[in-house]
Amino acid sequence: MSIARIIMQNVAPIGILDSGVGGLSILRAIRSVLPNERLLYCADSYHAPYGEREDSFITARTLGIGRWLAEQRVKAIVVACNTATAYTLLTLRERLHIPIIGVEPGIKPAALWSRTRVAGVLATTSTLKSARFNTLLSQYSGDCRFICQGGHGLVEAIEAGDISSPVIIRNLSTCIQPILDSSADTLVLGCTHYSFLLNALYTITSDQLRIIDTHKAIACQLVRQLTEQQLLVNTDTTITHSKTTLSSVLLRLVSTGNAAQLAHIARKLIGVNVNAEHVKIASELL
Repeated sequence: MSIARIIMQNVAPIGILDSGVGGLSILRAIRSVLPNERLLYCADSYHAPYGEREDSFITARTLGIGRWLAEQRVKAIVVACNTATAYTLLTLRERLHIPIIGVEPGIKPAALWSRTRVAGVLATTSTLKSARFNTLLSQYSGDCRFICQGGHGLVEAIEAGDISSPVIIRNLSTCIQPILDSSADTLVLGCTHYSFLLNALYTITSDQLRIIDTHKAIACQLVRQLTEQQLLVNTDTTITHSKTTLSSVLLRLVSTGNAAQLAHIARKLIGVNVNAEHVKIASELL
């Protein structure tokens, strides 16, 4: 392979997909460990949230977005949505021949760390009923009892930029109370949206729960895969052989819904000031 072709492959963007803005928590983690990589974030905001959708709908949307990202010549895809991962990850890997990293709740570390042997999981209804999630439970829960709670209404609030209002605090408290009542000492966040509720969770639980959020682990897994396949940006080589600087377009945000709203939420939640684009993406035929 020529040096020019290697450079073009290595400076290709990393695709990140989510039903909406929750995956911005994964985007933030990736930017912290891979500051020189180009990132393309796609929010399927027109169809958000996925948590109450039919299985076939989730699969068709995720495959369609994965296909669209591949057409943008991304070098890897991060499925930054627990629900999409649960229903579509294996099929994506079969159909797209690039590295694909999914997210899943931290059941294994929760079972290892819990001293009371009771842990909670806060996730969407679709994630909790998925075969992939229940396989995780059966494989890694051991003697630890897991109290699984659906985060009803939380994703919709976060999509609107609400992470601290009295309304969302009240709804979050309602979701968490059965976990607190069960003497759990650990809480697994099973939705990337919920990363933005950490401050609210600490306030509600008074630090009674050790909170497990896997966004940093996902970023590290991405680094490992890109390193193994020699796909990381080499800034020295790129600067020597390319007239295009990496800093020109390091982050691109696109949405199937309101692009201005995505840009606003990205500024509010992760502090990036980038305009977003509206795109139309067809669902994949199943």
